[in-house]
Amino acid sequence: MEKLQRIVARTLANYQGNAEAFWAGTRDHDVRQNIEALLRHLHGEPPLRILDFGCGPGRDLKAFTELGHIAVGLEGCEAFAQMAREHSACEILQQSFLALDLPAAAFDGVFANASLFHVPSAELPRVLGQLRETLKPGGVLFSSNPRGENHEGWYGDRYGVHHDLASWRGFLNAAGFTELEHYYRPSHLPPEQRNWLASVWRR
Repeated sequence: MEKLQRIVARTLANYQGNAEAFWAGTRDHDVRQNIEALLRHLHGEPPLRILDFGCGPGRDLKAFTELGHIAVGLEGCEAFAQMAREHSACEILQQSFLALDLPAAAFDGVFANASLFHVPSAELPRVLGQLRETLKPGGVLFSSNPRGENHEGWYGDRYGVHHDLASWRGFLNAAGFTELEHYYRPSHLPPEQRNWLASVWRR
């Protein structure tokens, strides 16, 4: 437990101390491909309820809202949570990924863009189970993580796990999800340079 607390504290402190620079560097990132990958698998018409897991300063919350959905952010970094409230005007749950308190069957979709890779592999089954439970039956989870060969540890002052497809499938299948699709991005780069694994899963 003490090790996990250190992982959370150090990673969040890094984001907290670099919040303005992170926002400046990511606010114009084009993630429409990922947003569309989640939305095309959702059942029903807007407004649908979407949890942006690791919402950061709120870029994607605003995008979902502009598409007519009800977006709720979840963010562990205090600075990001405040930025997200100001930028998106959405509800923000300030929670650590390892200490979630989520309502059951509350969301049509969970959008975990560049966030779940921060969860240590030993804790990932529990966290995925909690995300599955907060989805409505038939709900959809989108995730995008740095691809790798399952190295786990510190990348500077941020903890992460760079899963390969087989490892990621193993965790999601064990948590009770069914794969809908996966792809590598950014799509404009040659295949060997697409360093992010995106995947979509149904509860």
